[in-house]
Amino acid sequence: MSKNIVKLSASLEDYLEAIYNLAGDKNFTRSRDIAEILGVSRASVTGALRLLKEKNLVNYEPYTYISLTESGRLTAAEIANKHQVLKSFFTNVLSVNHETAQQAACKAEHALGPDIIAKLLSFIEFVGENNKNGNNLMAEFQNFCKKKEKSKSI
Repeated sequence: MSKNIVKLSASLEDYLEAIYNLAGDKNFTRSRDIAEILGVSRASVTGALRLLKEKNLVNYEPYTYISLTESGRLTAAEIANKHQVLKSFFTNVLSVNHETAQQAACKAEHALGPDIIAKLLSFIEFVGENNKNGNNLMAEFQNFCKKKEKSKSI
């Protein structure tokens, strides 16, 4: 992970990630799609787009399609990657259900720096590598958690 990510508020990170996810292969999106996916007003999207344009992260003019600049694409890719690493950790390592993991990843991605995300990714890889070697650390951890839950309910 690069440490050159542009410093943004959590809200602007959400907008940038939404644009990145919506644009996909076509490399552009519309403000109404951003508003819909984030559950915000079009006026809020316009305000965020203006700020992201000032930071040279998006190409934006009113009433046109929105696209990411090269810097915007790199920054958004890092944000999306952080989100995916966290979601993977929550679902695959901690066995948190998908919806809860998604919500937690959205919150945590803004608070955790690149060093912590890199360590989480390394841990996920470590667990996966151990599973290949016959040590199913994931299953052992999940059994441990189940035993703890049972002892709490007694």
